[in-house]
Amino acid sequence: MLDICSVSKTFNQGTGMENHALTNIDLKISEGEFVNIIGGNGAGKSTLLNCIAGVHEVDAGSIMLDDMNITYWPEYKRSGYIGRVFQDPLKGTAFDMTIEENLSMAFAKGKTRGLQRGINKEDTLRFREYLARLELGLEDRLKQKVGLLSGGQRQALTLLMATIVKPKLLLLDEHTAALDPSIARKVLQITREIVNEYQLSTIMVTHNMKAALEYGSRTIMMHEGQIILDLSGNERKEMTVEKLIELFGKKSGTELDNDRLLLS
Repeated sequence: MLDICSVSKTFNQGTGMENHALTNIDLKISEGEFVNIIGGNGAGKSTLLNCIAGVHEVDAGSIMLDDMNITYWPEYKRSGYIGRVFQDPLKGTAFDMTIEENLSMAFAKGKTRGLQRGINKEDTLRFREYLARLELGLEDRLKQKVGLLSGGQRQALTLLMATIVKPKLLLLDEHTAALDPSIARKVLQITREIVNEYQLSTIMVTHNMKAALEYGSRTIMMHEGQIILDLSGNERKEMTVEKLIELFGKKSGTELDNDRLLLS
């Protein structure tokens, strides 16, 4: 589903602030595969997602999505095929619009716009059904403005909006980092259920090493703009956070000193 070949990205080229964010990244993700990416600050995790989504243009290499060469597609064109949930719960929704209106906008993605009524009874029933799966009581609050929801509720709603029209690829950029631990676990559980139900090809960037080993089927670790570990199968099943930290040291030649990773 996704084929990243020799992708590199450098910021502030030719200056004293030059930063090689990504160096010759090769990554293939199969249809329906759920991949986690972890790494310390500046490892290149979010830059990689931004290059896939079209926020940053790559300096070299290619990005293929379902046999489409999207390497130089603008972000708006890629958004028709890629769903994304950000770290900040405020980014994925329009706070001054109702839950129903937000879902309607997401459901209309990629569809031809006409002069028909924006939300009909069939849409309302569909939205109630989708929201009920979250088990957060939002199906009874369709007319309520999103700005009144908690961070966890907004993030769960954003996840639903990103997948209500099945994307070819789902990008999750530390989407539970800003939430309380108990709410974060709930959102991760909802994430797993949605990804499994729709068999979504998914990349989840996380700072939580335990979650990176528990969710999905593959764990990748990045360091200084490169992939240094790619775990799957039995190797991943037998991996613990302690072993992962030790393996990071061996592969990177340095100790893991990122507090967010170590304290999660």
